[in-house]
Amino acid sequence: MTPPPARRRRTGVPERSYPRRGSVRRAQMITTYGVGSLVAVDNESFIVAGTDSWNISDAPTIFEHRLARVLGVKSFRLPPASDDTSKDGVHVRRFPLWHSCPKCDSLQHVRRFNSPAGKNECGECEEDLVPSRFVMACGKGHIDDFPYWKWAHRKNRQEGETGLCGGEMRLRTTGKTASLRSILISCTCGVPEVSMEGAFTGTALSDLKVFCSGKRPWLKDAPTERCPERPRTLQRGSSVAWQPIVRTALSIPPWSDEHFTKLATDFEALRELHEAGNRAGIEIYLKAITVREKYEFSVDKVMALLEAENHEDGGAEGEVAPDSAYIRLRKQEYERLIAGQPEKETGREDQFVCEHPLSSAAVLSPYGVTGPMLVKRLREVRALKAFSRVDTPETRTDVHEAALSLAELDWLPAMEVQGEGVFLRLDEERLDDWARSVAVAARADRMRNNHTRMTRERAQDPDSVPDSPASPRMILLHTLAHALINEWSLDGGYPAASLRERLYASDAMAGILICTATSDSAGSLGGLVAQGEPDRLRGSLDAALDRARWCSADPLCVESASSGVGGINMAACHACVLLPETSCEHNNGLLDRALLIGTPEDPSIGFFSDVLRY
Repeated sequence: MTPPPARRRRTGVPERSYPRRGSVRRAQMITTYGVGSLVAVDNESFIVAGTDSWNISDAPTIFEHRLARVLGVKSFRLPPASDDTSKDGVHVRRFPLWHSCPKCDSLQHVRRFNSPAGKNECGECEEDLVPSRFVMACGKGHIDDFPYWKWAHRKNRQEGETGLCGGEMRLRTTGKTASLRSILISCTCGVPEVSMEGAFTGTALSDLKVFCSGKRPWLKDAPTERCPERPRTLQRGSSVAWQPIVRTALSIPPWSDEHFTKLATDFEALRELHEAGNRAGIEIYLKAITVREKYEFSVDKVMALLEAENHEDGGAEGEVAPDSAYIRLRKQEYERLIAGQPEKETGREDQFVCEHPLSSAAVLSPYGVTGPMLVKRLREVRALKAFSRVDTPETRTDVHEAALSLAELDWLPAMEVQGEGVFLRLDEERLDDWARSVAVAARADRMRNNHTRMTRERAQDPDSVPDSPASPRMILLHTLAHALINEWSLDGGYPAASLRERLYASDAMAGILICTATSDSAGSLGGLVAQGEPDRLRGSLDAALDRARWCSADPLCVESASSGVGGINMAACHACVLLPETSCEHNNGLLDRALLIGTPEDPSIGFFSDVLRY
């Protein structure tokens, strides 16, 4: 292949310097390009600055009382959105700082290239600089430039220790292969040229006596921390270079009531009046708000809302572990989805409408499906609590949560999704009878043991690793949700990435909610709710289960003893039940379609085997 010609600058009239800009959607500031992540803009690379540097003066406030209580904040804010005239926006800082020139192969700190003002190019070659492809990071979230000088001089112990060779670094690629062996680092001091091969091994940097620098470049003026963690080499665009830790909650009554949405900013003042027993003061306060909001408030509804707040305070006492608080949120949602809330009992701005289907659900009895609900109006808040590097929440339960800011803020960045969904449950008595089968328990135990082993191998303290959530009930509900999402993406016209699962799986819960994951054109126009009508849901179950019987990777897929990361899946692959990662709560882990439909050798282990014909 002939290489492209070198870029030449025009002579004569000097070029006008236009500012280089990059933009991301607000939703991406929570899931993809949040605080501490690396963003590529044109030929440059930046790290997103902490929330204490954001200008949120024009950013809308999001209120989700239940989630805010668990996360210890008062409210949430939408990430700022800026245009050409506003001063609002998210700050970024250049990172990594080591760059290379594709023409002269010089490799050094960006400040040493003598770039013209406002440009990121080599002062001698007038070529755009290339940010380093490699960085080093640790499990505590620290990140720094890759130590190229020590890597190139690793075979020259004496000079490597003193750091005074006086040479200049060079980086070039041979182009023979796409491997690290083709990336060569050299120094003009005369040391032998070395490749990047081996830089990604777990002990590559520690063998060079390179320790974690404790730097947090996303936080302005952050002090360097002492860190005992072993640093690792990462690709700048690697998924493990930044993993968001996101917490979510649904808006349910009474917090989804339009009374609360209009009183959210004044709720603390009303709460203080209620604690003082001043009902007359509450009535006067509401009259003042009525003038501002042009909305007639019901004193009785507001009093009931304040009483519910007191009940929440009492229920929260004794909650120590954050995990137990999240489980409590799920139980509240599960109970509300079962109880429902008809549209005729809600206001125009209420954020939760959940109704029983118009037709009888008796047609679903052979499938063990009970209580389908049509969630016609739904609001989900997703808040970015922190982030991690190197280790991910799916591979380690004790993953370190890197802070989003130096200052203590009373808000977190979040986004809200308003859409619709379908909620259904499985017969718990039938579930328990099925789960007692020796063959079913053996498959679940194998997956649970693999999951526990993987988390203990990657945990700092193996003894503190909690039990794996893998149980016959959880695996069945999870796999069923994937099968239905795949079916509705084909039959209902939804992209699979526009649907999202929400599992309610424990000893006291056995339900799944499949809802729209985005508010765009694939969002809330009633198409998903229509899939929850019993007759259509029965057809979807038939088609989904029939599709799950065969996989293009069979017999390898269905006979697999383990698959996926750490072997935490069994009969599950991209050809059958795996989904886009944004649609799955467990990163495509703990799945086994054999528990849905059985295996050719033992169909009885499938929960739905009675309605299938082989």
